[in-house]
Amino acid sequence: MGLTRQYLRYEPAALFGLVASARAGVAFVALRGERGRYVAVPACEHVFVWDTRKGEKVLILKGLKQQVSCLCPSPDGLHLAVGYEDGAIRVFSLLSGESAITFNGHRAAVTALQYDHLGGRLVSGSKDTEVIVWDVINESGLYRLRGHKDVITQVLFLKEKNLLVTCSKDTLVKWWDLDTQHCFKTLVGHRAEVWGMALLSQEKRLITGSADSELRVWDLSYIQEVKDPDEPESKKSKASSLPAAEENTEEDETLELDEHPEERIVKCSKVGSIMREGRDRVVTLGTDRMGKFLACHGTDAILEVFSVLSEEEIQKKLEKKMKKARKKAKQNSEEEPERSVELSLQEEIQRVTSVKASSKIKSFDLILSPKGELKMVLLLQNNVIELYNLDLSAQVPQAVRVSRITIGGHRSDVRTLAFSSDNIAILSAAAESVKIWNRSTLQCIRTMECEYALCSLFVPGDRQVILGTKTGKLQLYDLASGSLIETLDAHDGAVWSIALSPDQHGFVTGGADKCVKFWEFELVKDESSVQKRLSMKHVRVLQLDEDVLCVRYSPNQKLLAVSLLDCTVKVFYVDTLKFFLSLYGHKLPVLCMDICYDGTLIATGSADRNVKIWGLDFGDCHRSLFAHDDSVMYLQFVPKSHLFFTAGKDNKIKQWDADKFEHIQTLEGHHQEVWCLALSPNGDYVVSASHDKSLRLWERTREPLILEEEREMQREAEYEESVAKEEQPVVAGERQGETGLAGKKTIETIKAAERIMEAIELYREETAKLKEHNAICKAAGKEVPFPVNPILRAYGNITPSAYVLEVFKKVKSSELEESLLVLPFSYVPDLLRLFNEYIQQGSDVELLCRALLFLLKIHFGQITSNQMLVAVIENLKKTTISRVSEARDVLGFNMAGLQFLKREIEAKEEVTFFADATERFEEKKRKRKKKEKMVLAML
Repeated sequence: MGLTRQYLRYEPAALFGLVASARAGVAFVALRGERGRYVAVPACEHVFVWDTRKGEKVLILKGLKQQVSCLCPSPDGLHLAVGYEDGAIRVFSLLSGESAITFNGHRAAVTALQYDHLGGRLVSGSKDTEVIVWDVINESGLYRLRGHKDVITQVLFLKEKNLLVTCSKDTLVKWWDLDTQHCFKTLVGHRAEVWGMALLSQEKRLITGSADSELRVWDLSYIQEVKDPDEPESKKSKASSLPAAEENTEEDETLELDEHPEERIVKCSKVGSIMREGRDRVVTLGTDRMGKFLACHGTDAILEVFSVLSEEEIQKKLEKKMKKARKKAKQNSEEEPERSVELSLQEEIQRVTSVKASSKIKSFDLILSPKGELKMVLLLQNNVIELYNLDLSAQVPQAVRVSRITIGGHRSDVRTLAFSSDNIAILSAAAESVKIWNRSTLQCIRTMECEYALCSLFVPGDRQVILGTKTGKLQLYDLASGSLIETLDAHDGAVWSIALSPDQHGFVTGGADKCVKFWEFELVKDESSVQKRLSMKHVRVLQLDEDVLCVRYSPNQKLLAVSLLDCTVKVFYVDTLKFFLSLYGHKLPVLCMDICYDGTLIATGSADRNVKIWGLDFGDCHRSLFAHDDSVMYLQFVPKSHLFFTAGKDNKIKQWDADKFEHIQTLEGHHQEVWCLALSPNGDYVVSASHDKSLRLWERTREPLILEEEREMQREAEYEESVAKEEQPVVAGERQGETGLAGKKTIETIKAAERIMEAIELYREETAKLKEHNAICKAAGKEVPFPVNPILRAYGNITPSAYVLEVFKKVKSSELEESLLVLPFSYVPDLLRLFNEYIQQGSDVELLCRALLFLLKIHFGQITSNQMLVAVIENLKKTTISRVSEARDVLGFNMAGLQFLKREIEAKEEVTFFADATERFEEKKRKRKKKEKMVLAML
């Protein structure tokens, strides 16, 4: 067997150039004891926490692969719930930055998250149209609520009642009773999608935003059910004494009463509408934590802020109105003005101001500071976070922009990248600016304004950079001063490509005006300065029949390859500009190409998704590779090798071997089209830019990459994906109704079930061996040493039953039900016997009871029909009831003790409070007496 060629693996090193992704919302978070200073924003698969005062990144909550789609901070401010595109939810601690809890239940992106007022439960809505309620403390799913027919847009808990309100793109707002887990009311007053909603006035008012300029307002009244204990009996006796016909009428009456059963819990009536300034749909609608301010925005750059009057303020306004009405009535000699005095909806919810942001708003968050200022943070579409302050004490409140986080990234997509010759600096240029980054610290060290850049290079010496723009200009910048030195009109159309000559004396450009132009560097004397400065001199031009898309020099500078719009690549001699070769075979234009270090191969990447490798001596096509699932946007050889990288519109970067025509590695990380990449001169670093606004740095490690292992890992990943897409297991006897189990089948739940099965099999084997050993000892009449299983020895010589419990305890709380659901029934009898043993010992009663009840629920028929399990179930019944009652007693005692301590502390605080108040009163009295004495003395 021949030696296999070893490749070195490239690993993701960093993500930079991104302030915030516009996919999810922005949220104020409490950090280091401060509220209103730090904001959490999505950043591709991570969450960044920014300090708005300093404009610095203070915390990164690292995600896995999927993009963040939703954020929600917990009421205590210690945790942040993050929803992802694949339906997973992770709860991060803001103190440590670690993810403690993961919930898997949704089959599509999470679109809405909300904590209840205590932070013990979390509700999530998704693109899969389902709502799931999670228990954060127990780290498990409670139940799944089905009923909506389209994407869930908002979910809200009610503080006072155990109710949930959800709205969706199916035009409906649904009310759910969480005690019975069913939808008891549906609001159908919207003609289009409901994009957002908020609860106001101590949850007595609901406001909804739809696809029009109206904010619909609904009054809520909660109906208390007062049950008369004697009523059912009296009704019974009354019904029995009536004849049959009268009984029927009685039934009809009760039917009439129960015609609207939802009115028993909550009554919802439309009050009116508030008109927005915007004519388009509501994108985000929300309130501050106190519910005093309401804000909303559409698809434009204006945030509208409204003030919601409290009950006291409404009462004061009514009194003023009453006074005016009485005065008017006296003048006109009328009576009873009280009946006509009412506040309009516009007076109760008043428009405060409109905030004009610098670009389209994607989401916002509000917080009322202790100083009485309203702080508003806006996440904009163009990679910017803006913070505004609204001074409410002013006569006409105006929003003032306090800070703006922009330096960390470009406003638009980066279309060109370049590395400096010393591998330290990275150039990135977009439609509005060019930035220079330090590769090691990832800090932006220079930002210069430019036109729409399409191509770029570092001038030899790395002191200047040249950009080719969409308008056909060449712009020369000096990095030391950060200024534009010179602008030349190079082409009549866009400058699509630029390439430095190998002798470093000049460069070549290709443009949309069907020309290839040759340039040389020269030093010219500036009029304003004594010193000479660098300039560019046009030397030659090569006229062609089609638009030029890409140009590349061969390393010996003898040949020039030019890619044209007619899908061919023409190769010319540099000295005479005579035609040498035509490389044809691509079905669509060649967008990128590169020539290897020894000049023997040229690789071309096209919009037809293929990469072709050609020999430069005869122009023969060595191999055509299907490279990407969309257009190949960029291609570059690794210096001093025949390996090359390609970037595609399919979000992937791939590494290839041009000698063996093999795919080596795929670099996955970007979430949208990759526009360009650049390799460092030493080949150790790759930097890439994408439509998701992020720049990613990849580093070559010393770890060898073996192709067979890579293929195996790829197959495993594909299998894991297919498992997640399989049909969910069905629970016997359960209807597919409004509710269901919260979890879903994943590769983790399957692995957990396999570990439980392996543990039970080991328990069976070890008990069988022990029986045999005891029989041998009995026959021999002496003690024979028993060989201990190495797995049990690793766990500290524990018993096989204790090992099963250890394995069971290691199953994540959120995955327990799904793991038991895929567990075959043949393992259940052993598990029930072991549960009986564990519960008798009093270990992990809560966990075991939860698992036991779930197993009884899903295997009820088989367990009850199995005669062997009758005795086990009877024992379980006795032990479980006794152990659970013991646990309840302990909890009750602890609760009583805590309440006693609470009362003690409150009593002490009250005493000190009154003592302070008395002292202050006495002090005031003394001061007043002193003042009076002074006045008397003066008199």
